[in-house]
Amino acid sequence: MEKLVSWVDIPAANFERAVAFYNGILNIDFNISVHANEKMACFPTGEGAISYSPGFNPSADGTLVSLNTSDHLDATIERIVALGGTITQPKTKIEVEGLGYFALFTDSEGNRVGLYGNR
Repeated sequence: MEKLVSWVDIPAANFERAVAFYNGILNIDFNISVHANEKMACFPTGEGAISYSPGFNPSADGTLVSLNTSDHLDATIERIVALGGTITQPKTKIEVEGLGYFALFTDSEGNRVGLYGNR
């Protein structure tokens, strides 16, 4: 089976702030694309982007996107707090054996986002 999630857009009210926030917590370089009314900072893995477009608003409600931190969940949580994000669900063991841990946070734009990690 192919992967079920093909693309994720994380809305930004302030594009530059959002890109700096996600660059700071994930330590990745984005491929920035700016068009007339749209800005996108694409993940280097091709799975999504931080997006700015009129009418595309951040939200604490709705679909939950979880970002993979592999073995770096604790360090990622620390960076979120240092960069002004808010941890809304601390690191929590997923009850199903072998599925690792998750946490939830509110990003610089007000989006609720998840983290997933092996430990």
